[in-house]
Amino acid sequence: MARYTGPKRRLSRREGLALFAKDAKAIERKGAVPPGQHGLGRRRRISEYGVQLREKQKAKRIFGLLEKQFKRYFEEASKVRGATGLVLLQTLETRLDNVVYRLNFAKSRAGARQLVSHGHIKVMGKKVNIPSFQVKVDQTIEISEDLRDNTQVKKSLEEAQTLPEWLDRRATVGKVLRMPEREEMELSIDEQLIVEYYSR
Repeated sequence: MARYTGPKRRLSRREGLALFAKDAKAIERKGAVPPGQHGLGRRRRISEYGVQLREKQKAKRIFGLLEKQFKRYFEEASKVRGATGLVLLQTLETRLDNVVYRLNFAKSRAGARQLVSHGHIKVMGKKVNIPSFQVKVDQTIEISEDLRDNTQVKKSLEEAQTLPEWLDRRATVGKVLRMPEREEMELSIDEQLIVEYYSR
């Protein structure tokens, strides 16, 4: 199971916004200066291709995917009837690690991915340790009994923000009520640019 293990703040600086929760204060304080020795240099005008590439990279990094997997998601979405960009985002949003994050079982997608891969999450009562597992409508997601007293999980649940309307949660058990609408998904992503990038 491949994943990015390099410096994360560097990615946030490259995209010009806080992709990860811990980067928000640093980006505000220092500004979004691109990484590298030429980061402070004169900025060139970005081409249309460059804008599309940046959007694709941003989406990949927000959801913690590598290129091969992200491209496969796009190819699968393009075969489904409907708007390709919307289907792509719905596929990303209903990944198990993202659903765990959206249910506030973890403070970040990376933390949610770790909970899943370490076998602490059950789907319909069965342990699932694959972060990319696609959660379907009406399926329940819960934290395993041995982790319910975990300090980090308790803290995350206490500091929980409002759940999106496509999800429901009772204590440590969540449920997918329906597929998410566009306004309920990651708003910082312009999916049309991603479609244009792969349709070149």
